[in-house]
Parts: sequence; structure tokens; C-alpha cells
Amino acid sequence: MGQICYVNPSNIRPDLILWPTKLIEHIGFRGLIGLSEPKNFRNYQHSLPRLFATLRLFFVPLADIYFTMREAYRYIITLCVVALVATTSVVAQSLPKAVSDSICHALQRITLQEVAGSYVKVESVRLRERGDNRVVEVRTSVELGYYPMRSESIKQIYSEVRRILPASYKGNTILIYTNGRLIDELVPQYYFSAPDAKHFTHNVTTPLIRRTSNISQPTKGLTNRHIALWQSHGRYFKSATNEWSWQRSRLWETVEDLYTQGYVLPYLVPMLERAGASVLLPRERSTMREELIIDNDAGIDPTKYSEHGKWQSAGVGFAHLHESYPSGHNPFEDGSSRMAATTKSGAKAASATWSGEITKSGIYSVYISYTTLENSITDAHYTVHATGGDREFRVNQQMGGAMWICLGDFYFEEGSHTKLITLSNQSSQSGVVTADGVKIGGGMGNIRRSVDPSMRQSGIEYTEETSHYPRFTEGARYWLQWSGFSTEVYAPKQGKDDYRDDYMSRAHWVNALMGGSERLSKEEGKRIPIDLAFAFHSDAGVRLNDDIIGTLGIYYTKENDGEFEGEVSRLRSRDLTDLVMTQIVDDVRSKYEPAWTRRGMWDRAYYEARIPACPTMLLELLSHQNFADMRYGHDPSFRFDVSRAIYKGMLRYLSSQYDVPYIVQPLPINSFSVELRDTRAHLSWEPTVDALEPTATPDYYILYTRIDDGGFDLGRRIDATYTDIELEAGKIYSFRITAVNDGGESFDSETLAACRQSRAKGRVMIINGFDRVAAPLSIQGDSIAGFYNRYDSGAAYISDISFIGEQTIFDRSLSRSENDNYALGSSYNDYETEVIAGNTFDYPAVHGRAIARSGYSFCSASHKAVADGSIALKEYDVVDLILGKQRATAIGRGTSGYHFEAISNELQARLRGYAEAGGALLVSGSYLLTDLWHSPTASVDDRKFAEEVLHVRFGGNMATRRGEAYTTSSKFHRKGLELQFNTKLSEKIYTVESPEVVTPVGKSAFTALRYRSNSQSAAVASQGDNRTVVIGFPIETIIDEEERYNLIDASLKFLHKKK
Repeated sequence: MGQICYVNPSNIRPDLILWPTKLIEHIGFRGLIGLSEPKNFRNYQHSLPRLFATLRLFFVPLADIYFTMREAYRYIITLCVVALVATTSVVAQSLPKAVSDSICHALQRITLQEVAGSYVKVESVRLRERGDNRVVEVRTSVELGYYPMRSESIKQIYSEVRRILPASYKGNTILIYTNGRLIDELVPQYYFSAPDAKHFTHNVTTPLIRRTSNISQPTKGLTNRHIALWQSHGRYFKSATNEWSWQRSRLWETVEDLYTQGYVLPYLVPMLERAGASVLLPRERSTMREELIIDNDAGIDPTKYSEHGKWQSAGVGFAHLHESYPSGHNPFEDGSSRMAATTKSGAKAASATWSGEITKSGIYSVYISYTTLENSITDAHYTVHATGGDREFRVNQQMGGAMWICLGDFYFEEGSHTKLITLSNQSSQSGVVTADGVKIGGGMGNIRRSVDPSMRQSGIEYTEETSHYPRFTEGARYWLQWSGFSTEVYAPKQGKDDYRDDYMSRAHWVNALMGGSERLSKEEGKRIPIDLAFAFHSDAGVRLNDDIIGTLGIYYTKENDGEFEGEVSRLRSRDLTDLVMTQIVDDVRSKYEPAWTRRGMWDRAYYEARIPACPTMLLELLSHQNFADMRYGHDPSFRFDVSRAIYKGMLRYLSSQYDVPYIVQPLPINSFSVELRDTRAHLSWEPTVDALEPTATPDYYILYTRIDDGGFDLGRRIDATYTDIELEAGKIYSFRITAVNDGGESFDSETLAACRQSRAKGRVMIINGFDRVAAPLSIQGDSIAGFYNRYDSGAAYISDISFIGEQTIFDRSLSRSENDNYALGSSYNDYETEVIAGNTFDYPAVHGRAIARSGYSFCSASHKAVADGSIALKEYDVVDLILGKQRATAIGRGTSGYHFEAISNELQARLRGYAEAGGALLVSGSYLLTDLWHSPTASVDDRKFAEEVLHVRFGGNMATRRGEAYTTSSKFHRKGLELQFNTKLSEKIYTVESPEVVTPVGKSAFTALRYRSNSQSAAVASQGDNRTVVIGFPIETIIDEEERYNLIDASLKFLHKKK
């Protein structure tokens, strides 16, 4: 080095004197004196030339020598020490407290507009004078970091501070810090482009799973991205009481252990996968109790594994030898796996086949497993032989070995299947494919637990027991054992504390997945290049009024000296948190609740946020303890939009990391209709405009078709908003449409159906008027609050997997009770292992089976398509209007108005015109007349429509809880027709809580059905100028198919009598 010499700081340029001082500050004192590696030193490598040029002012010019990075580091430390000494004449002067107070108030005015609880404190305001340069340094409390920083907001903050400063300080440089960081650093990379900023990316061209038979292949979505995602807690073994228990309280008809699954499984995971991502979960994702295990090793299952061609042992693998397992037992070490050399042609083709019996028709998750070897390939060819068509996959076996890998959810019919899954050795690469166990369905918990021997009490007999609950209800700790992970992952507390093991295991699992990948290269693991991790939680907290607790985001930036592997700043976790949280809050405020609370972003060392070696966010969406939050939180529309906001936030974050366009998958289509035209069905629909997302516009559509009771096929691409399909006579065709763009594929539309009879008695148009999804009816007053399921338990999207039982305590004075069983919101727990049926959007086919059996052709349309005037109703002899549980519904406190009214004014006009022309109407539903008479949107015109067109009026609701009805002798039907509709929560069909009493209006109207329990009128038939049958409960909820057919057949015979 050169000779040290004295330099007068007053002679040095101010911008240069600040630079080494700033470096010292950024490195930190411990790094400065050599006690630790300077945490951000590598981030300054690109600035070394500037640093040396700066320090030449302190030292004799440097010799032209080469520095290694370590030598450069030591050299800079020495020079910075001297620089620090040389600047001892720098003056640090605190400004008056009045200035600090004014800045504090200004910052609070800015942040509290957006972030609740952001009571920023100013810790210090100092003027640092270094020669001619003066810097005003403002250091604030962590609350300023809760605010979502953008370039505009930073400019506003600096302008406010400058405005407040005394006149003599206004021209100085201002630096504002929060939590030890300049606020300028807190703007997400999505909003700025810094050429030297490092991104958290993986150099991956082949993802874990490719869905090669899918028509939709996103190019600007999440293809090649891998996301680790988990839904909070789960049932666990509680050593203190020697029992299995929930980790959270039973409140508001759910428990957090199940509640967050109501977002993750039905909404978030499908959104991410339809955008192209590979999504991994540390909990069971199938809600089926049934489970089929098929393996190459003989086990306890009556299934079959077979091979064709040349296969040989690939070493240790999975075997299913036991009904249950103690802690520490790894089923992926009980057996063996198989391997076959790949071939590029069919000459040396080999295949493995997994066969077995499906005990119940339904949708099953399919898992595969294999062994990763040095010569494994990236395109192992799997086929799932699902009902409706084969689904093809290419799996990258260079990652993810010796664990369960989920390929997706598929419909299988009940019965024996000679081929469920096959694996081929055909590949574009030289190497081997490996085969091991296959798992179909979810199953029951199979991990036995008991109190650790070191914690047992004398005189008590201890036995190991499973939870006896479906596996999807259990915590991650148990799934991870079942999925082959080590005790270091799922039992870091050595089995003495399952509660801590569970939350710790989720974080360790992320690193176990990443181990051996580019961003965790020095650790052993599954080599999966995880791009981000996301923990979905709900929080606790109560407000005594109608205030909302709202949304909190948590991340951590200080682990590992503030860096991920590859010298990437852990501020990327803040970026992810900011983008996701901002999207949630903005979307919720736009669609549901303008006063939705943003609680802030915490940079805190929560285990799930601290340990993962990738950008991670822990989301506390809302308070599951607070009624105002849960009025929204139980609503399926809210859950869909929150999940879509999370997906959009993740997409926004990943687009910034990989520098790819941000394109959001479209929303489901609307105004769907299927009309009969000669021997063909004419399908038409409209795209749905996403008012919140301009990129979510469709490029094309996919039509999926089901014939009779089979499964839906693989689909066909449609480039227009209409198409024609040839119908084979006597077959019932069902159709779904999805919208597609470069960002991915939308959720499915409602399912419409059609059938062409070769000798039809007539034609029926089925109008699907039941598209409601809703939370249970909420009620509140000064002294009560809660959900009144007895009148309306709501309508889940497809099914409800988070409901545990009806609310029991409504007393607001118990809102802060410490007794979970006697607190506001306390609930029964009699359904916590059940999956409850919701709105499947598939009822036209249910009605259609009976209509076709009666000898009629039929087709169907959404109520919106009919209301829009797209359907010529006069072409049909009978219109069958399905209303189900449709009724005007407010979401939360109703700021977005009412949705899902039973019959809109536009639809009433179309039906009135049809009836006045002599058309016949069959109408069924449980809230039709209640809605027309007593909903907040009801009008005189609504009642006139019911009386003049339908010839009925409201006679009462909640008519029976038995669900039994019968006919008396009348012009509608001879005496003797008996039926029962569903009035209980069930996995097969939604429940009817409030069947209506239907009162006849006019001389031509009469009672056609009566309730068995009280003989009140359950249905009315009218034979005036237009014939009608109006039924006070939904036809599709009739439990027995034969009884359902008898009612529809009787209705058609009455309605379509020859004049």
C-alpha cells in the first residue's frame, strides 16, 4: 500500500467524503473491525474503482497492483478506519425537538391514510456537516417501513420533510431511514429498473412438471416457476394433554387450521397451476377420504403394478407395509424403486403400469414418486388414464425424488381400472426413468403419536394413536413424514413438541426442496428451484364495533447477513410482501369494502419468514376472531378475489425478477348458452371484462365436453365466441368453457347441457338461474352477532372444506372471553371432518336426465344470456327455470350492493313475454317468493310478476325441516307421488334450509304438492292461458333419482298438454 499522509477534510469534495462514511455505515461496526464478514460488501464490488478513486484523496496514489476480493476488503477496511479518523472534525448537530415533532406528524399524516397503526416516531434528526457539505439525516421508527414505498410516495415524504426544515437547512441533502435502511431501498424492483440490481432467479429451462396434453400452454405466466405454498396450521398431537387437537380456536363456524384451506385448495392452487406454475404443498391437497396406494413392492393394498420391457432395481424406494407409522419411520425407505434405460424409438420401449379399483366415483389427486439418479432425465413421460381422456405429463426426474409429487386432480369412475397411470421410457434424452409408488386420493391420517417417553407420568398407560381424521385436516409435520422427508425436517424438536415441529417443519421443508438447486447449492435436498414461499394464515384480534382488523404482511431481511445465496438481497422478500399485500388491499377495497384495513408490513423474525432460503411472505389475511372480518371471509366471491389478488401479486413479483411481461389469466366467461339447431348444438358466450386487470383479456377459448355420466374430455380450441357441435341422438352432452391468454387459463364456466331426441315429444329450455355463492346469513345488533345457518347456510363454490359446525354463542358481551367454548362466535364441531356440498354449477344436466327420460329434447342457457335477449324462448315448449338457493345477497356489510337476486327485472320481462305468448314455465327454488316479497331489493313489480305470470304469492318460509312432500289427487298428478329433498348438510347435494310455502293465485291455480309434516302448499300448478308449475324447493335436491324423475315427468305432462 502507499504511505499514509494527513489530509485536511475541509479540502475534500463533499460528495467524496460521504462515500466511505456511507460504506462504513452500511457495512456496520462489526464488519468494520473484522468481527464478521461485511454483510453487503459484495453489493459494492461493482463500485470498487470509484471507491479507490475516492480514497486516493486520503492516501498517496495507489500502485498499479492487482487485488483479490479478500485483499481489497482488507485494504478498504484499513482505509475506511483512516477515513473515519480523518472525519472526526465532522460536526453532528441535532435539530430542535419541534422540528422532529413536525416531521413525525407529517409522516403520520402520509402513512396513516394507508396503513392502520403506522404511528411513525422520529428517533433523531441530525445535521451532519462535512466541510461544505451538509446532510440532514432523519431516523424513524420501524412503522415508516410498514408503508408501501413507491417513487411518488418517497418524493412526497422527502418534500414534506424539506418543507418542515428551517430555511437554513432546506437546501441540504436529506436522508431518511427506517429500521436501519434508507427508504429509497424499499421500492419493489417491479417499479424500477436498476442495471446492477440482483434478482432472485433460477437458470431453469425444464420445470418439475409439464402438462403436455393441456391446450393452454402459458408463455407469459408462471411457466418454469416453482412455488412453495402452505395453508397455516393443521390438526396436531398435543403432548401436554395427550390428545389430538386443533392449533387454533373453533370460532365463527371454522378453525384457522381448516379456514385458510378454503382459499388455498379451491382457488389459489388452481390459479397458479393454470398460469403454468409447479406448486408444492407440505399438507395433503386431496379432500377425499379414499386413498389408493399402488407400488412395485408387495404391500397391504390389493393393487397391481406391472412392467413391460426391461426394468431393473433402482435402489431403495417406497413401500406401503403398514396401516400407520410411528414418528421416525420413513415409508420411502421400506421398499425399492425400479428403472429402465430410455429410448428415442419404440424399438426398446418399456413401460410401467399402475392398476387398481376406484371405490367411489369422484375427483382424486394423483401423486407419483420416483428416485433421482445421476443419469435421470428431465422428460419422464407419465399418462393419467382418467375418465374422459388420457392426460399426458413430462416430469423432470432430476429433481423431486423420493417424495410424493402431485400431478393434479382427475375424475375417475367407480370400478376396476386396468390402467390408472403409466410411465414410458421413451425420451429425447439418454439416461434412465425410474418408477416407484403411486398415490390416488387423500386418505386418513396414518402417523401414530404419543407423549414422548421423557415427558410421561407414572401410573398412566400411553398408547400411540393416529388422529382418526382425514389427512387433509392434519398439520404439515405428519404429511412430510408420509412424504419421505427426514426427521430433521419434520421433527426438529425430536417429537417432544408437535406444535413447534409443525410450524418449524414448513420452513425447513422449503429448504429441503431447494437443497442442491442453484440458490441452495451447498445443501442436500430435492433440487427443486423454488422461486418463492408463501405462508397463508389468518390472525386473531377483536373489535367491539364493526371495524375490520384487516391484512398484515410479514417478512424478514436480516437473516444470513441480509442475503440469499448468490448475493441477492433479502429485500426481495419485502418486494414480494409489498406486491401481494398491496394487490389484496387494493382489490378488496375496490370490490367489497372501501374501509378494508391495511395493517402494515413487519420485518420480523417469524420462523416461517426467517428460515426459507428464498423470498418468503407470511400473510395474515384477516382476523378469524373478528365478526366484521369473517362476514367477508366466509364469502366464496371474496375468497376467489383474494386468491386472485395473491396470484397477481406473485405474478407481478416474478415478472420483475425474470424480466418477463405481466399477463394475468382471464376471468371465466359469461352469458353462456347452448341452443338446439337441427342435429347440432349452437354454443355461444361472452368474455368477462376484468375491471381491475386490463391484461386479463382472452385470446381464445377451450370447450370441454362430457357425454352422459362420463368425465370431461381434454378440450378443443375455439377462436370465436361461438361454435356448433353435432349431437348424437339420445346422448346427454355437457359443456364447459374456459378463456385463455398467454398468462394462462381461466376457471371453468358453469356447466350447460343438451340432448337431442330422434322422436322428441317437445323441446325444453333449461335456464340455469342458480349461480349464487355466498357466506351464511349474518345477523348483528347491539347485543348479538353471528351467522344464522338455520335460515341460510350460504352456498359454497363446489364444496366447503372449512366448515366445522353451526355457531352457538351470539352474545357480544362474550367477545373477549378466554373460554373458547363460551365466547362470541363459538361453534359446534360436528362437521369438522366433512366436505360439504355447495353449488356445483352443474344442475342443467341433473334436470336434463329426467327431461330426456321423459322423451323431450332439451338445451340450456345461463340466466344472463336469457335476460340479455340472446335466447328465443318462443322456440321451446317448456322453460325449466332452476333457481336453487338464488336470492339477493349482501357481501359483508353490503357496501357493494346486492348480488344474485332470484329473478332480475330483465329476466322477468323475458319470462313475461314468453308466458303471454302461451309458454309453459316450470320454476323451482327455495327463496324465490321470499326474494320477490321481502328482500331489500323487492318491489311492487316483483310481486305483480309472481302473481300475474307465475300465479303464486309468498305464503311463508322455513316450511319444514324434514324435506318430505307428497301429491294429492289433482289435475297435476294422481294421488301417491312421494318424495324427499335434502335438508341436511351433505357431501352429495347442497342443503335446503328454508323451503317456501307457495300460495295459489287465481281460479286456475291450485296446490300440486304438500309438505308431509304440516300439509302446507309446497308447489302450485296453474292451467290458465299459460301453464305454470312453481315448486318451493329445488328439484335437484330431491335425494332419490327416481323420485326426481317422477316429479319432472309429472310436471312436463301437465305443462305440455296438447291444446
